[in-house]
Amino acid sequence: MTDVTSETRNTSDEIRATSRIAVIGDTDFVTPFSALGLDTYPVGRTDQPITEAAKEIIDRKYTLIIVAEDIAPTVDEVLADHQGQPTPCILVVPFTTESEGYATQSLAQALKLATGIDILRE
Repeated sequence: MTDVTSETRNTSDEIRATSRIAVIGDTDFVTPFSALGLDTYPVGRTDQPITEAAKEIIDRKYTLIIVAEDIAPTVDEVLADHQGQPTPCILVVPFTTESEGYATQSLAQALKLATGIDILRE
């Protein structure tokens, strides 16, 4: 009899070993992700540290990049060349500040790329 729990655990370990996740945002945004064991890049609100961290994330070839919405326009300048590619998957998440709609537009673009459907079409 096969141990399903063992097989599931091995599959999860393999996925975790090949899937790398980076989180970029201010300290308050990245801290919960750090507690989960993800790679975090705490940055302030000035462009230079945000740009440098985004370049490092690209160089390290993460499969998923979680970006705080308030810094997304600055990160987008660095990540723009990679947004049409399968990896990295870039996920913009609103946080404690009022949403500027950037996260919604980013998700809509990803869904349109994946499905061909424009969910924000008026």
